Amino acid sequence: MSEQVMPSDGMLRITLVRSTIGRPGDQERTVKALGLRRLHHTVERPDTPSIRGMVTKIRHLVEVEEIGQSGTDS
Repeated sequence: MSEQVMPSDGMLRITLVRSTIGRPGDQERTVKALGLRRLHHTVERPDTPSIRGMVTKIRHLVEVEEIGQSGTDS
């Protein structure tokens, strides 16, 4: 019936650059759900709508870089 949105083949490199101290609890939980543990910690996550939504919610705390599937810059 409805079309399913297919994730792109890319990955996102997400780095925590601002602290969660003094932020609402939902933002802190979003940071933890992405796997970010401390300042300047970087993780790679698949480029899916759910991950994009999480990044959008905490866009003021992170830096995001799109990378190709093989781990090299596209």
